[in-house]
Amino acid sequence: MTRLDTNFFDYTILIIYFALVVAIGILARRAIATSEDFLLSGRSLTAWITGLAFISANLGAIEILGMAANGAQYGLSTVHFYWVGAVPAMVFLGLVMMPFYYGSRVRSVPEYLLRRFNPATHLWNALTFAVASVLSAGVNLYAMALIIEVLLGWPTWVSVIVSAGFVLVYILLGGLSGAIYNEVLQFFVIIAGLIPIVIIGLKDMGGWSGLMQKVTSQPGKENHFETWAGTAVGNWTNPLGDWIGIVMGLGFVLSFGYWTTNFAEVQRALSAKNLSSAERTPLIGAFPKIFIPALTIVPGLIAVALIPNIGQTEDLKYNYAIPILMNEYLPNGTLGIALAGLLAAFMAGMAANVSSFNTVFTYDIWQDYVRKHRPDTYYLNVGRVVTVAGVVIGIGTAFIAAGFSNIMNYIQTLFSFFNAPVFATFIIAMFWRRTTPWAGFSGLVAGFLAAVAFQYLIGPNIAYFYPGGDTSGEINAQMLNFYGAIVAFVADAVVTVIVTFVTKPKPIEQLAGLVWGVPDPDAGDPHEGYVRRWWESPKLLGFTALGIVLVLSILFI
Repeated sequence: MTRLDTNFFDYTILIIYFALVVAIGILARRAIATSEDFLLSGRSLTAWITGLAFISANLGAIEILGMAANGAQYGLSTVHFYWVGAVPAMVFLGLVMMPFYYGSRVRSVPEYLLRRFNPATHLWNALTFAVASVLSAGVNLYAMALIIEVLLGWPTWVSVIVSAGFVLVYILLGGLSGAIYNEVLQFFVIIAGLIPIVIIGLKDMGGWSGLMQKVTSQPGKENHFETWAGTAVGNWTNPLGDWIGIVMGLGFVLSFGYWTTNFAEVQRALSAKNLSSAERTPLIGAFPKIFIPALTIVPGLIAVALIPNIGQTEDLKYNYAIPILMNEYLPNGTLGIALAGLLAAFMAGMAANVSSFNTVFTYDIWQDYVRKHRPDTYYLNVGRVVTVAGVVIGIGTAFIAAGFSNIMNYIQTLFSFFNAPVFATFIIAMFWRRTTPWAGFSGLVAGFLAAVAFQYLIGPNIAYFYPGGDTSGEINAQMLNFYGAIVAFVADAVVTVIVTFVTKPKPIEQLAGLVWGVPDPDAGDPHEGYVRRWWESPKLLGFTALGIVLVLSILFI
């Protein structure tokens, strides 16, 4: 695609934004005295800050380019990634999971597994999460490099290195606090950058009805504005496959696996100043998540109407939907704001991956298995070194993401490998106190291996996953990922249950605070000293969000 038509005003806006980002990192550095300050913000942030950071951390390349690409390729069915595949899990995290995480004072998700199971389970999860983090960081880095390449005409490899260097600066300066405060700024910049694209694009299409007519009149796009139509089991025509894959694969396994056990998100809630703030972090984030489809999926649909052959050639990948619309519709100045918004999104996503990677590697791998009982300043320095290493590795993984026409397909594959098994282990262990240490480890390994086998050996040979059952055509990659996640979950659960019955469980006193119905008498009350007002009730926030999703789902059925 051609370079964006930028001028002095656009570059001035970008320079101002980058200066603000670095300044926030410098200011945040003043508050860093310990490793917990650097890696967990000293657990001192308020709910509205962590809530916006929570959603901004997810509002990276996966959300902006990935969901716009999904909107172009799969149509309005992509809303399932939000209303089925995000909000219910975010509510579950706030109301059910956060009391376990925050109340036990764990510093990471793998640390919870260490206390609930054994070192083998802990190390496996820490290592696989570290791998998943740098692979996901590569997605955001590649997307950020793509925009710089379009903006400046630089080669991809130069754009990747420059993008990585800039993200490294502000994380290295301010640690998690620098990342979180920047994510709050980035949230508003992202919104300001995307709104003009949607408004101008819809006006050019003749409004919503005009957009529908232009898209559905194209061959193969007739059902692009339907969400649940064509999801019948055995005879699916929906772009995302049948309802079992959507509800169970996306809505249950992948969604709950990502939002409740992915430390890149949970870390934001753990940085909150008390349990009440931690509980409300994902619930506050759920409200903008409900309406973000208007800023991500709609541009993808507009891109289809504007360029009917998008996704059919190497120069017109689905991933280019947003940059194409920016170049087409935005005047100079506004284009600079949109560019800042896109770059903000990619930096937020990568910063979330890198900051969670350095915490898990420092606390759960280095401190527990390589160098124990060192002074805290030692682990602070390790965290900084690991931050550099994570960015460098992310540069390499960015070129893996470059090989995918739709990066959402790539990221969902990663989730089916890493997140789906962890969720199965978590949900069983939290509610079944009999679950044994070696059952946790065996289940995680079995789930991971089952997902890999299904993705590459079993699924591609099943005609059901091909539109019309024609195996000579292109497989439905999203449907394959959804069913791969189901297979991973079931394999993990079955192995966990079997191994539990043939191995010895932990004594009940060692499960205090880690299993539902087994409170820790020595933990105290994390709410102590905090008076919560009625409108801050987690249940009120959570069920209000679910109610809005239900209404919207009915309207767009």
